[in-house]
Amino acid sequence: MGETPERQAELWKVYSENKNPGIREKLIIEYSPLVKYVAGRLSIYFGSHVEYDDLVSFGVFGLIDAIDKFDIGKGVKFETYASLRIRGSIIDSIREMDWVPRSLRQKSKEIEKVYSEVENELGHAATDREVADKMGITVEDFSKLLNEVNVSSMMSLDEFLEQNYEIGVESNNVLKEGIPENYIEVTELKEILGDSINKLPDKEKMVVTFYYYEELTLKEISAIMGVSESRISQLHTKALLRLRGKLGRMKSVLID
Repeated sequence: MGETPERQAELWKVYSENKNPGIREKLIIEYSPLVKYVAGRLSIYFGSHVEYDDLVSFGVFGLIDAIDKFDIGKGVKFETYASLRIRGSIIDSIREMDWVPRSLRQKSKEIEKVYSEVENELGHAATDREVADKMGITVEDFSKLLNEVNVSSMMSLDEFLEQNYEIGVESNNVLKEGIPENYIEVTELKEILGDSINKLPDKEKMVVTFYYYEELTLKEISAIMGVSESRISQLHTKALLRLRGKLGRMKSVLID
Protein backbone atom coordinates (compact mmCIF):
# COMPACT_ATOMS: atom_id res chain seq x y z
CA MET A 1 0.00 0.00 0.00
CA GLY A 2 1.52 3.26 -1.19
CA GLU A 3 0.26 6.03 1.08
CA THR A 4 1.71 6.81 4.50
CA PRO A 5 -0.44 6.01 7.57
CA GLU A 6 -1.02 9.73 8.02
CA ARG A 7 -2.19 10.13 4.42
CA GLN A 8 -4.44 7.06 4.78
CA ALA A 9 -5.99 8.51 7.92
CA GLU A 10 -6.60 11.77 6.08
CA LEU A 11 -8.29 9.96 3.16
CA TRP A 12 -10.54 8.06 5.57
CA LYS A 13 -11.46 11.22 7.43
CA VAL A 14 -12.45 13.02 4.23
CA TYR A 15 -14.33 10.02 2.86
CA SER A 16 -16.26 9.44 6.08
CA GLU A 17 -17.43 13.06 6.00
CA ASN A 18 -18.59 13.38 2.39
CA LYS A 19 -18.39 9.92 0.68
CA ASN A 20 -16.65 11.59 -2.27
CA PRO A 21 -16.44 9.16 -5.26
CA GLY A 22 -12.94 10.38 -6.09
CA ILE A 23 -11.67 9.60 -2.59
CA ARG A 24 -13.44 6.22 -2.75
CA GLU A 25 -11.55 5.43 -5.95
CA LYS A 26 -8.26 6.36 -4.27
CA LEU A 27 -9.07 4.06 -1.34
CA ILE A 28 -9.87 1.17 -3.71
CA ILE A 29 -6.52 1.63 -5.47
CA GLU A 30 -4.70 2.07 -2.15
CA TYR A 31 -5.96 -1.21 -0.73
CA SER A 32 -6.01 -3.27 -3.95
CA PRO A 33 -2.82 -5.15 -2.89
CA LEU A 34 -4.85 -6.53 0.02
CA VAL A 35 -7.25 -8.15 -2.46
CA LYS A 36 -4.33 -9.76 -4.30
CA TYR A 37 -2.90 -11.07 -1.02
CA VAL A 38 -6.19 -12.62 0.13
CA ALA A 39 -6.79 -14.10 -3.33
CA GLY A 40 -3.27 -15.50 -3.31
CA ARG A 41 -3.96 -17.16 0.04
CA LEU A 42 -7.28 -18.65 -1.01
CA SER A 43 -5.90 -19.94 -4.31
CA ILE A 44 -4.40 -22.87 -2.36
CA TYR A 45 -7.90 -24.37 -2.27
CA PHE A 46 -8.80 -24.09 -5.92
CA GLY A 47 -5.88 -25.54 -7.86
CA SER A 48 -6.71 -25.28 -11.56
CA HIS A 49 -10.47 -25.01 -10.97
CA VAL A 50 -10.59 -21.22 -10.61
CA GLU A 51 -8.14 -18.71 -12.07
CA TYR A 52 -6.29 -16.40 -9.68
CA ASP A 53 -7.52 -13.35 -11.65
CA ASP A 54 -11.12 -14.49 -11.09
CA LEU A 55 -10.48 -14.71 -7.34
CA VAL A 56 -9.12 -11.16 -7.44
CA SER A 57 -12.23 -9.99 -9.31
CA PHE A 58 -14.49 -11.61 -6.71
CA GLY A 59 -12.43 -10.04 -3.93
CA VAL A 60 -12.68 -6.51 -5.32
CA PHE A 61 -16.41 -6.53 -4.56
CA GLY A 62 -15.58 -7.35 -0.96
CA LEU A 63 -13.07 -4.48 -0.79
CA ILE A 64 -15.61 -2.00 -2.16
CA ASP A 65 -18.21 -3.25 0.32
CA ALA A 66 -15.67 -2.90 3.15
CA ILE A 67 -14.83 0.69 2.15
CA ASP A 68 -18.51 1.64 1.97
CA LYS A 69 -19.34 0.11 5.38
CA PHE A 70 -16.18 0.84 7.36
CA ASP A 71 -16.67 2.99 10.46
CA ILE A 72 -13.45 4.80 11.39
CA GLY A 73 -14.94 5.67 14.77
CA LYS A 74 -14.89 2.07 16.01
CA GLY A 75 -11.11 1.86 16.30
CA VAL A 76 -10.84 -1.30 14.17
CA LYS A 77 -7.94 -1.57 11.74
CA PHE A 78 -9.30 -1.37 8.19
CA GLU A 79 -6.98 -4.09 6.85
CA THR A 80 -8.39 -6.56 9.39
CA TYR A 81 -12.00 -5.63 8.62
CA ALA A 82 -11.47 -5.59 4.85
CA SER A 83 -9.63 -8.94 4.78
CA LEU A 84 -12.68 -10.66 6.24
CA ARG A 85 -15.00 -8.95 3.74
CA ILE A 86 -12.73 -9.79 0.80
CA ARG A 87 -12.40 -13.40 1.88
CA GLY A 88 -16.16 -13.68 2.40
CA SER A 89 -16.85 -12.17 -1.01
CA ILE A 90 -14.57 -14.68 -2.75
CA ILE A 91 -16.04 -17.67 -0.91
CA ASP A 92 -19.61 -16.46 -1.48
CA SER A 93 -18.90 -16.05 -5.21
CA ILE A 94 -17.50 -19.58 -5.40
CA ARG A 95 -20.52 -20.95 -3.54
CA GLU A 96 -22.87 -19.14 -5.93
CA MET A 97 -21.15 -20.87 -8.85
CA ASP A 98 -22.23 -24.12 -7.15
CA TRP A 99 -19.90 -26.29 -9.18
CA VAL A 100 -19.00 -28.51 -6.22
CA PRO A 101 -21.41 -31.46 -6.67
CA ARG A 102 -22.99 -33.09 -3.64
CA SER A 103 -21.22 -36.33 -4.62
CA LEU A 104 -17.83 -34.63 -4.16
CA ARG A 105 -18.83 -33.34 -0.73
CA GLN A 106 -19.74 -36.90 0.17
CA LYS A 107 -16.42 -38.15 -1.22
CA SER A 108 -14.61 -35.56 0.90
CA LYS A 109 -16.32 -36.86 4.03
CA GLU A 110 -15.51 -40.43 3.00
CA ILE A 111 -11.81 -39.62 2.58
CA GLU A 112 -11.56 -37.89 5.95
CA LYS A 113 -13.26 -40.88 7.56
CA VAL A 114 -10.85 -43.31 5.89
CA TYR A 115 -7.84 -41.21 6.97
CA SER A 116 -9.14 -41.27 10.54
CA GLU A 117 -9.81 -45.03 10.51
CA VAL A 118 -6.50 -46.03 8.89
CA GLU A 119 -4.40 -43.78 11.11
CA ASN A 120 -6.27 -44.98 14.20
CA GLU A 121 -5.63 -48.60 13.20
CA LEU A 122 -1.98 -48.23 12.17
CA GLY A 123 -0.88 -45.58 14.65
CA HIS A 124 0.93 -43.48 12.03
CA ALA A 125 0.13 -40.98 9.27
CA ALA A 126 -1.57 -42.93 6.48
CA THR A 127 0.17 -43.06 3.10
CA ASP A 128 -1.63 -42.49 -0.19
CA ARG A 129 -1.35 -46.22 -0.91
CA GLU A 130 -2.93 -47.18 2.44
CA VAL A 131 -5.86 -44.79 1.99
CA ALA A 132 -6.35 -45.80 -1.65
CA ASP A 133 -6.31 -49.50 -0.73
CA LYS A 134 -8.89 -48.91 2.01
CA MET A 135 -11.12 -47.11 -0.52
CA GLY A 136 -10.59 -49.80 -3.14
CA ILE A 137 -9.11 -47.45 -5.75
CA THR A 138 -5.69 -46.92 -7.34
CA VAL A 139 -3.19 -44.36 -6.06
CA GLU A 140 -3.61 -42.47 -9.35
CA ASP A 141 -7.39 -42.27 -8.89
CA PHE A 142 -6.91 -41.21 -5.28
CA SER A 143 -4.63 -38.38 -6.42
CA LYS A 144 -7.26 -37.21 -8.93
CA LEU A 145 -9.93 -37.38 -6.23
CA LEU A 146 -7.86 -35.19 -3.90
CA ASN A 147 -7.69 -32.49 -6.58
CA GLU A 148 -11.46 -32.69 -7.07
CA VAL A 149 -12.43 -32.44 -3.38
CA ASN A 150 -10.11 -29.53 -2.62
CA VAL A 151 -12.79 -26.83 -2.67
CA SER A 152 -15.34 -28.83 -0.69
CA SER A 153 -12.63 -29.30 1.94
CA MET A 154 -12.31 -25.54 2.31
CA MET A 155 -16.03 -24.96 2.74
CA SER A 156 -16.62 -27.63 5.33
CA LEU A 157 -13.41 -26.97 7.29
CA ASP A 158 -14.36 -23.31 7.43
CA GLU A 159 -17.73 -24.20 8.90
CA PHE A 160 -16.23 -26.80 11.23
CA LEU A 161 -13.74 -24.32 12.69
CA GLU A 162 -16.36 -21.63 13.11
CA GLN A 163 -18.66 -24.03 14.95
CA ASN A 164 -16.08 -25.78 17.10
CA TYR A 165 -13.02 -23.84 18.10
CA GLU A 166 -12.54 -20.45 16.44
CA ILE A 167 -13.75 -18.57 19.48
CA GLY A 168 -12.23 -15.28 20.59
CA VAL A 169 -10.89 -14.36 24.04
CA GLU A 170 -14.12 -12.65 25.04
CA SER A 171 -16.17 -15.73 24.14
CA ASN A 172 -13.76 -17.96 26.03
CA ASN A 173 -14.31 -15.92 29.17
CA VAL A 174 -18.07 -16.28 28.80
CA LEU A 175 -17.67 -20.02 28.37
CA LYS A 176 -15.46 -20.27 31.43
CA GLU A 177 -17.98 -18.53 33.64
CA GLY A 178 -21.25 -19.71 32.12
CA ILE A 179 -20.77 -23.15 30.58
CA PRO A 180 -17.46 -24.60 31.84
CA GLU A 181 -17.96 -27.96 30.10
CA ASN A 182 -18.16 -26.19 26.71
CA TYR A 183 -14.95 -24.29 27.48
CA ILE A 184 -13.20 -27.55 28.35
CA GLU A 185 -14.40 -29.05 25.06
CA VAL A 186 -13.08 -26.10 23.03
CA THR A 187 -9.75 -26.19 24.88
CA GLU A 188 -9.37 -29.92 24.30
CA LEU A 189 -10.16 -29.52 20.59
CA LYS A 190 -7.46 -26.85 20.29
CA GLU A 191 -4.96 -29.12 22.00
CA ILE A 192 -5.96 -32.01 19.72
CA LEU A 193 -5.52 -29.76 16.67
CA GLY A 194 -2.04 -28.69 17.75
CA ASP A 195 -1.01 -32.29 18.46
CA SER A 196 -2.50 -33.46 15.15
CA ILE A 197 -0.54 -30.82 13.19
CA ASN A 198 2.69 -31.97 14.86
CA LYS A 199 1.99 -35.53 13.72
CA LEU A 200 1.38 -34.66 10.07
CA PRO A 201 3.90 -35.92 7.47
CA ASP A 202 6.76 -33.43 7.18
CA LYS A 203 5.76 -31.84 3.86
CA GLU A 204 2.12 -31.45 4.90
CA LYS A 205 3.19 -29.95 8.21
CA MET A 206 5.43 -27.48 6.36
CA VAL A 207 2.54 -26.39 4.14
CA VAL A 208 0.20 -25.97 7.14
CA THR A 209 2.88 -24.00 9.02
CA PHE A 210 3.66 -21.73 6.08
CA TYR A 211 -0.02 -21.17 5.28
CA TYR A 212 -1.66 -20.81 8.69
CA TYR A 213 1.19 -19.58 10.88
CA GLU A 214 3.41 -17.65 8.45
CA GLU A 215 0.35 -16.58 6.40
CA LEU A 216 2.11 -17.03 3.07
CA THR A 217 0.36 -17.29 -0.29
CA LEU A 218 0.27 -20.41 -2.46
CA LYS A 219 2.87 -18.91 -4.80
CA GLU A 220 5.24 -18.09 -1.94
CA ILE A 221 4.96 -21.58 -0.41
CA SER A 222 5.56 -23.14 -3.83
CA ALA A 223 8.75 -21.09 -4.27
CA ILE A 224 10.09 -21.95 -0.80
CA MET A 225 9.42 -25.69 -1.05
CA GLY A 226 10.51 -25.94 -4.69
CA VAL A 227 7.45 -27.84 -5.92
CA SER A 228 4.53 -26.86 -8.14
CA GLU A 229 1.54 -24.90 -6.87
CA SER A 230 -0.73 -27.84 -7.69
CA ARG A 231 1.45 -30.10 -5.52
CA ILE A 232 1.27 -27.60 -2.62
CA SER A 233 -2.49 -27.45 -3.06
CA GLN A 234 -2.72 -31.25 -2.89
CA LEU A 235 -0.50 -31.45 0.22
CA HIS A 236 -2.74 -28.85 1.85
CA THR A 237 -5.86 -30.84 0.97
CA LYS A 238 -4.43 -34.04 2.47
CA ALA A 239 -3.46 -32.20 5.65
CA LEU A 240 -6.96 -30.74 6.00
CA LEU A 241 -8.65 -34.10 5.43
CA ARG A 242 -6.42 -35.73 8.07
CA LEU A 243 -7.01 -32.92 10.57
CA ARG A 244 -10.74 -32.72 9.97
CA GLY A 245 -11.12 -36.49 10.26
CA LYS A 246 -9.23 -36.53 13.56
CA LEU A 247 -11.09 -33.51 14.94
CA GLY A 248 -14.43 -34.99 13.94
CA ARG A 249 -13.60 -38.32 15.59
CA MET A 250 -12.36 -36.66 18.79
CA LYS A 251 -15.35 -34.35 18.89
CA SER A 252 -17.71 -37.32 18.82
CA VAL A 253 -15.72 -38.91 21.67
CA LEU A 254 -15.98 -35.70 23.71
CA ILE A 255 -19.71 -35.46 23.10
CA ASP A 256 -20.28 -39.11 24.02
